[in-house]
Amino acid sequence: MAMTTSATRLGRATLSRLPADSRPAVLPGSVRAGVLHLGLGAFFRAHQALYVEAAMAASGGDWGIVAVAPRSRDVLEALRAQDHLYSVVTLDGAASRTRAVGALTGTVHAASDPDSVVAHLADPAIRVVTMTVTEKAYAPDSAVTRLLVAGLAARRRADAGPITLLSCDNLPSNGVVLGRLLAGVIPGELRDWYAASVRCPSSMVDRIVPATTPALLATAQRDLGVADLAAVVGEPFSQWVIEDDFAGARPDWAAAGAVLTGDVTPWEHLKLRALNGVHSTLAYLGALAGCEYIADALALPGMTDLLRRYVATEVAASMTPPEGVTVAGYGDAALERFANAALGHRCLQVAMDGTQKLPQRALSVLNTVPDPALATLILAAWARFAEGRSDSGQELPLNDPRAAEVRADLSTEALFGESGVLPVPDPARRRMIDLWRAELATHGAADLVRRTVA
Repeated sequence: MAMTTSATRLGRATLSRLPADSRPAVLPGSVRAGVLHLGLGAFFRAHQALYVEAAMAASGGDWGIVAVAPRSRDVLEALRAQDHLYSVVTLDGAASRTRAVGALTGTVHAASDPDSVVAHLADPAIRVVTMTVTEKAYAPDSAVTRLLVAGLAARRRADAGPITLLSCDNLPSNGVVLGRLLAGVIPGELRDWYAASVRCPSSMVDRIVPATTPALLATAQRDLGVADLAAVVGEPFSQWVIEDDFAGARPDWAAAGAVLTGDVTPWEHLKLRALNGVHSTLAYLGALAGCEYIADALALPGMTDLLRRYVATEVAASMTPPEGVTVAGYGDAALERFANAALGHRCLQVAMDGTQKLPQRALSVLNTVPDPALATLILAAWARFAEGRSDSGQELPLNDPRAAEVRADLSTEALFGESGVLPVPDPARRRMIDLWRAELATHGAADLVRRTVA
């Protein structure tokens, strides 16, 4: 993108140049900080920040967000150059809608200024901390854990009041995971205060947010009339389900469209199995068939029917959905979302980290239902993908933290045996996986899908 100046770049000085429907719902500088967010990635900016802004627009309150960048400075510097304004491009088919977001009140670089993060955690104005920091941060010795413990100690010393730590990471029961982590590392002198003053509710987040590309930045500039070097992109659909267990005040997220509930678990199971599991299936079968994008994989003959059958039978048999929701209806909506070719969601991107994702997305179905005919196909497709070649011979990278272990022995027993990488305890089900692997090797993914629903 060409060089931009303050006169041609998104910022407070150029807000008046934006189309009326592209201006932020909350004007920057009109609210004070009330939320600290750990993580400055695209998903946060296309999801939680929008809910916070919408809550303030609907019900008021000082809930501006101070966003913390753990390591990289790139997005942070772009936001600071734009008065902490950025835009979200919503892609719906061939159409796009772009709107600037004014929810951020400041940014902090944790690696170079950890004391500032601790100071914000000790600020009584901050009543909610939200987090998108990836699974690796949920470890006793992680930088995020150390910051939280130091910040909670400083908050107690300052007598700054209760605080809620709300995980938004894609971990089952993420609030329980965070609470147990902190309970295990909080110093003894803090434990009584921690038990009385800190809550860690779980939440489930959902929106497809592809990587930002030069084409996306060009779309944002076209729609806004000014350049935005921190723009992000998302699909029209967005969902946030939050356990209503807060230590104190919170934004009016219900007014922003979030679901407040006493139990997030049914929503987590629904998303992991009927959406994320289907997404992984498309990624592995699509990559094997030579499809670059998820939408292309879904367009393979028979794929939609196969996935509908899987959701309506095996996924539905594995869980009890939230009240008022049907598993089949949710699955149909997921397929409509995946068909949005404008998102450019690549199969190889979705296929990453299979050993970390598939236990919740597919094994939870395969090891539960009486007849996992298609769940075993998903595991077979992953195993075939792990062999490293598509059906046409194209190299397929195995981007996975356990890649070396997987590639060391690709036999069905090594991968899925009781002590395997992804354990399937029932030998009969392992034989089903082995049969699917043979079918994939013989016919190829595209032909197998077509033959399976014929």
